[in-house]
Amino acid sequence: MFADFLRRLTAPAPDPMTDGDARLALAALLVRLARADGDYADVEIRRIDAVLSTRFDLSPFEAAALRAEAETLEAHAPDTVRFTRAIKEAVPHDDRLGVLTAMWSVVLADGQRDDHEDSSMRVIANLLGITDRDSALARKRAGG
Repeated sequence: MFADFLRRLTAPAPDPMTDGDARLALAALLVRLARADGDYADVEIRRIDAVLSTRFDLSPFEAAALRAEAETLEAHAPDTVRFTRAIKEAVPHDDRLGVLTAMWSVVLADGQRDDHEDSSMRVIANLLGITDRDSALARKRAGG
């Protein structure tokens, strides 16, 4: 399953993502952000589950299962660009601002801002077509 998903993500001209693929891409991106500082903390895991549950109307069990899939996918994915491209194609711009706020909430969940996380967020915001100003506003909405 993951090999097929990664093959679709890395195809030269990938087909548009399904809703399920976009969910998995977002979940994997959240995991990648949480792991960026080298400390994948329980508070970040709980925050990812909460974001997935709220955003996709999932039960806590379903959100945890999606996150577990995303952890495996993230560990095998070659780069962040593929995930952001899938999200950018599947999610309208205004909704991407909400996605970025959710990402900031994961980055800030452990109460610390790390240079690796900040750098990742700058790249991700740019790849999602979000300005630095809008990213800063999203960070403030997320509590930072």
